[in-house]
Amino acid sequence: MSVEIPENMEEVAMQLAQHQVRGEQVDEKAVIQNAVRDILQAFFDEALEGHYDDVKWDGDDLVVTDIMGDEVGRIQPQSSSFVDDFKNDADSLIERLENATAKIVGGR
Repeated sequence: MSVEIPENMEEVAMQLAQHQVRGEQVDEKAVIQNAVRDILQAFFDEALEGHYDDVKWDGDDLVVTDIMGDEVGRIQPQSSSFVDDFKNDADSLIERLENATAKIVGGR
């Protein structure tokens, strides 16, 4: 995973501080949402050995589309949101995203 993608709340706090130093207005929720999407995107890029699928938000779900724009997977949070999942247990969420990636990629 990239150093720029926070994988726990300590790294989220560090990224928030970096944004503040640069004068950028970003809240914790946005940093976590970006991190969750970026983590899943990184798993897909690694599994497919390149950037072929795109990960985007659709409400509270993460939707994976293939190079043709067709939906190939949808991942939902375990709790009310991925932000809460990340705050409660980021390691478990990351493992779940990795498993979901393997299932979606392997199912094609």
